[in-house]
Amino acid sequence: MKILAHIPAWLKNKYLVSFSVFTAVLLFFDKNDLFTQWGRHQELKELQQSKEYYKSQIAIEQKELEDLKNDPATLEKYAREKYLMKRDNEDLFLIPERPTESKK
Repeated sequence: MKILAHIPAWLKNKYLVSFSVFTAVLLFFDKNDLFTQWGRHQELKELQQSKEYYKSQIAIEQKELEDLKNDPATLEKYAREKYLMKRDNEDLFLIPERPTESKK
């Protein structure tokens, strides 16, 4: 019994010990522990940002599609730029862009 005499009174309290063990299990050892929840929260934020990016891209593409359907000038411009199309009486010259040199 001399061993129990050296233990502080607050460590002998069974409710405090039970609560401490329960808290430690929930925070560190459970499958949904604190670190897992933090990682999931970060992943959710990244997915929400991706969702907003793709929504804006879809809106831009839908506007471009409507312009292509309704405006022949836009359709011609798109065909010339994207597919390098030309009229019969035109010559097309392609000038490659020089890669920019980085200055040190």
